[in-house]
Amino acid sequence: MSTTLLQRTWRVLRHLLADPRQVPRTLGDGALERLTARVQASEARHAGELRLCIEAGLPLSYLRRGAPARERAVMMFGKLRVWDTEANSGVLVYLLLADHAIEIVADRGLNPHVSPAQWQAIVDAMGPALAAGRFEEGLAIAIDRVGDLLQAHCPRIAGQADRNELGDAPALH
Repeated sequence: MSTTLLQRTWRVLRHLLADPRQVPRTLGDGALERLTARVQASEARHAGELRLCIEAGLPLSYLRRGAPARERAVMMFGKLRVWDTEANSGVLVYLLLADHAIEIVADRGLNPHVSPAQWQAIVDAMGPALAAGRFEEGLAIAIDRVGDLLQAHCPRIAGQADRNELGDAPALH
């Protein structure tokens, strides 16, 4: 069996054995509540919208064609309606546990202001914590750094009510 075939087979098995019901346990006791509170605190500082999506493994349809995590993240960006904010200032932080893959997908209103290198720097900052299995810590880093960018480019206007267009709790799949 070739190395590539072995790697593909191992990836499919990892994903098929990944149980979405185990995501809260993988993150740790109380992590979902703390991450939700952190998103709420972040959004209190800016007019952008931040959404976390944590997925145990890819669906079989993605695995059959060897789809990368980025493709799924873009699909979840649409499915979770992150693109549907009034100011086009939504950001999805996507974590695929089976691959330990991180993707950040930002709406078109942020593209002129935030470079791909800035998004990649956030992914890079999360990497060591995630590689060590400290998923809550890695996601907290992402929330804080994305929040800083949103505060700089989508500042909250004094007296403006918080519309909270997206849910604050992590979406689990």
